[in-house]
Amino acid sequence: MSRLDGKRVAITGAAGGLGTPVARMLREAGAHVTGIDRMECSACDASIVTDLSDDTQLATLADRLAGDCPDVLVNVAGVMRFGLHESQPIEALALCYRVNLLVPAVLARAVAAPMRARGTGQIVNIGSVLGAIPYPWFAAYSSSKAGLAALSQGLRREMMGTGVAVTHINPRAARTGFNNSEVNRFLEVTGMKADAPDWVAGRIVAAILARRETVSIGVMERIYAALNAISPQIIDNGLAGQIRKARAEFC
Repeated sequence: MSRLDGKRVAITGAAGGLGTPVARMLREAGAHVTGIDRMECSACDASIVTDLSDDTQLATLADRLAGDCPDVLVNVAGVMRFGLHESQPIEALALCYRVNLLVPAVLARAVAAPMRARGTGQIVNIGSVLGAIPYPWFAAYSSSKAGLAALSQGLRREMMGTGVAVTHINPRAARTGFNNSEVNRFLEVTGMKADAPDWVAGRIVAAILARRETVSIGVMERIYAALNAISPQIIDNGLAGQIRKARAEFC
C-alpha cells in the first residue's frame, strides 16, 4: 500500500465525527491535510473555515482550490434528512441535495482541470450504502447519495487515461453525531448496523491509498445493492418487516 508523503489533501467536513479520524489517518500516512468546515479542524495541518451552504463562500472556495489545487480532494461533508418525505421542509431538502451532491460536483469541477493538466490527482467522494439501497424515511438522503455515485462514475470515465483517479466509497451508518436520536432509534428498531467511526475511517483511507474506484463497506450490503439493481422487488420483500416496525414507531 502506498503512502501520501508530501501530498496535499483537502477534505470537506473535516471537523465532523467521520472527517476528523479520516483527516488524522491521512496525516499519519504522510499527507499535509487542509480541513474545510464551518470551524477550525483540530486534526488537520491547516483549516479553511467556510459555509458550504452559502453560494458566495462555495464559489470562493472553488476558485481557491482551482488556483492552488491539492493532490487529493476528499468530499466527506454531508447532511442527513430523516422522516417521511412528505414532512420534509423545502429548505431542508434543498440543503440536503446541495451539500451531498452539488458541493462535491462544484469542488470536483474546480480541481478536475488542474489535476488533468498535471497528469495526476485523486477525487474522493464519500457516499452511503443508502445510495445503492434506497431506504424509506431516507428518501432525500438516499437519492442525493445515489446522485453522488453517478457523478463519481461519470467523472471517473471522463478522467480515464489522464492519471487522475476518482474514488467512490459507500460506508454503512457510523456511530457519530451525524445521526440524531430518531436515526439512532430507527437503526435500533430495524436492526441496522452502525460501525465505529475509526473503523470506517480506516477503510476510507485504505481505499484512498490504493486509489480504488468503488468501495462498498459490508458484505451483505454489497449483495443487497446488487440485488436492488437487478430486482428491486426482492429488496422490497426483504424490507417489509423493517418497514412495518418503522411505521409503528415513526408514523
